[in-house]
Amino acid sequence: MILRLPRSVLLSACAAAALLLGIIAIGVGPVPLDVRAVLGALFGDVDDATTAIVLSIRLPRVALALLVGGGLAIAGATMQGLFRNPLADPGLIGVSSGAALAAVTVIVLGDGLFGGMAGRFALPIAAFAGSLGTTWFVYRLARFCGRTHIATMLLAGIAINALCGAVIGVLVYVANDDQLRSLTFWQMGSLGRAGWPEVWMCLAIMLPAMIWLLTLGRSLNALVLGDSEAQYLGIDVQRCTRTAIILCALLVGAGVAVSGVIGFIGLVIPHLIRLLIGPDHRGVLPGAACAGGALLVAADMGARTAAAPAELPVGLLTAAIGAPFFLVLLLQQRRGAV
Repeated sequence: MILRLPRSVLLSACAAAALLLGIIAIGVGPVPLDVRAVLGALFGDVDDATTAIVLSIRLPRVALALLVGGGLAIAGATMQGLFRNPLADPGLIGVSSGAALAAVTVIVLGDGLFGGMAGRFALPIAAFAGSLGTTWFVYRLARFCGRTHIATMLLAGIAINALCGAVIGVLVYVANDDQLRSLTFWQMGSLGRAGWPEVWMCLAIMLPAMIWLLTLGRSLNALVLGDSEAQYLGIDVQRCTRTAIILCALLVGAGVAVSGVIGFIGLVIPHLIRLLIGPDHRGVLPGAACAGGALLVAADMGARTAAAPAELPVGLLTAAIGAPFFLVLLLQQRRGAV
């Protein structure tokens, strides 16, 4: 039996963990830095070399991990509430697959399509556009007679995932060795491309989307009861569903655009938060955002150090952490221990 925590206690603990892990992660690397040096670099009290390492290399990477991890986790919590299923995932409606297909297309056919004009932003722009395009297509398929049918959206997402996977397989087949290396690393997730331009782009898209989703906590609570019950409580079901899906697409699309495909954060973190504080989305959403950011910072820190000086794809670590943990939770539920 898991002890339920007060909402304020859990949120404070998750926020503190994210902050602490962020400071530790900034100090970890080929040039180790203690907490005093990290704080000194942030406030301009150390030498220029240390300041450059912290502000130009490590801080944007940690900031991006916090944003992407938090965005994926809050999107997962929203999708689980929307589908009334704790096993739902942000990639369920094809958002991640659409972004992956667009990014793989740029990697394999980029020179012919763009002629190098788009530079470093070709990949994130294409991935973001692919996620939005896939979401729009699935949403249009699921909307008829003036209503959005969740079951139809789920089935359409499964079909889109399969189709995108097939096309990606064809592109992988025709890719050369250099492209295959880039594809493999990108499809497993990586924050190695992190820089301030990527951070500002994600911040401009993801922060407003996360704040907006936080305001939907009460509506998601009502939707869990069913569409009819939510309407009786004064919730505009169709508008809430449409808004939530669009915001999730923005979060997942922006995250995949800068870090590749990172799994299990949007699945495991909301489930864990819900076990700790209960099903109220007014606590689950902010808790998932903080805990998701903390988990991705920790996973990225491990990816940078586990095989140093090489760097592991961070998606491998999140899968290695998330999959066994989620299996344990499922077994506990099956035995009636949770």
